[in-house]
Amino acid sequence: MEKIAAKTLLAGLTPAGTIDGDQMVSLVTTDSREVKPGCIFVAFPGERFDGHDFAARALEAGAAWVVLNHPVEGVPQEKTILCPDSYQAMMQMGANYRAQFAPKVVGVTGSVGKTTTKEFCATALSALGSTIKTEGNQNNELGLPRTLFQIDAGTRYAVVEMGMNHAGEISRLSRCARPDVGVITCIGLSHIGNLGSQENICKAKLEICDGMPEGAPLVLNYDDPFLRKAELPAHVRPVWYSMTSQEADVCASAIRQENDGMSFLLDDDENGCFMVHIPALGRHNVANALAAYCAASQLGLTPKEAIQQMKQFRQTGMRQHMLDCHGVRIIEDCYNANPTSMRAALAMFKDYPCKRRFAVLADMLELGDEARTEHEELGRLVAQSAVDVLITYGELAHRTATVAAAKGVRTIHAHNYDEIAGFLAKATAPGDAVLFKGSRAMALENAVERLQALKDAQALAGESGEQS
Repeated sequence: MEKIAAKTLLAGLTPAGTIDGDQMVSLVTTDSREVKPGCIFVAFPGERFDGHDFAARALEAGAAWVVLNHPVEGVPQEKTILCPDSYQAMMQMGANYRAQFAPKVVGVTGSVGKTTTKEFCATALSALGSTIKTEGNQNNELGLPRTLFQIDAGTRYAVVEMGMNHAGEISRLSRCARPDVGVITCIGLSHIGNLGSQENICKAKLEICDGMPEGAPLVLNYDDPFLRKAELPAHVRPVWYSMTSQEADVCASAIRQENDGMSFLLDDDENGCFMVHIPALGRHNVANALAAYCAASQLGLTPKEAIQQMKQFRQTGMRQHMLDCHGVRIIEDCYNANPTSMRAALAMFKDYPCKRRFAVLADMLELGDEARTEHEELGRLVAQSAVDVLITYGELAHRTATVAAAKGVRTIHAHNYDEIAGFLAKATAPGDAVLFKGSRAMALENAVERLQALKDAQALAGESGEQS
């Protein structure tokens, strides 16, 4: 964060003349341990800790002001910025700070694929200059301002991810970030329990347009029926990508899965055809790469530059993390799960080269009234996906196991991580592959760690036996 005058950063949060507006601020933090002289500390009430309890300590450590939801005893009024909503305060300061700079901003949203698309975009744009991006899951009204605070005078591009749980949230994020290019990957079922229908989810995702300028390109998935029939705001210019239709502005064909990723022919209406290879598995990642290509090309990258840069792409976190466990290939895809991403993962896994396929699938959460139906449908899908053994974990996933078993799939329902790891340690052999996928709260990475430990122990025991 570059230094910024307090009167500029706090505009809209304090009446003019009530603070020393010429004082410079170089840090906004919500962590009292990060406080340094001249910073602003924002207190957030939480289930375990209440930031208001640390306000006085933050001032003692040198904070210039503290942002509070209510007055706190012992905290001087002249050092207090009162705001009833700490998220609102962060968003206001983020918007004020972002307005001082002129990077080209790409905003990415969608029910599935937004993080991978964000990573593809950032990888491509970094060829043209300094690029910042949303890190981890910082895609909400707290994380987005934190990302914007990374902008400095040398930042040429910013790629920001926008998530949501309710209507109105993406509108606020977009008005804060003011994207020059918007991307919507697809409309799925995530958060349908809050929004009621996919039509409403589509409307909520289209709120990304609210902060975009006149004539700004909006990159859209032509293969998504909800996006294709949506009424788009008049001030944005749609740019369509597809894996099925030549009517889109950019489309992919001759898609082929290889050991180390996907190859396909990219047909750009304006620039011609190009062969592309990306180091990511699954047709869904081809769609993510197409979206990123469209966004990057709208900001000035030539096709050859964008394609060359996307070869440098790397998955983040627990998305398609590939592990070799004593000859057993583990695909750790534990970051999140919903019906769309489950279908994509199983489609990828069906074509994955291996001897036998073991799928460990856990609950898909936040599906509301659709939960039972979607988990049962997943069981039918597993039966069509060349899975040799299905292991399920979670109350909802039990429905998946029941349906898959009825369709002839060998199925085990596990009650804890040790059961998952114990079964796989005994059942798998070199040349096999195991896919782990479930919602973030199901924490399937714990089962991965335990499986690795058991396989390590087996290998050690085998070595000891050979030596004796």
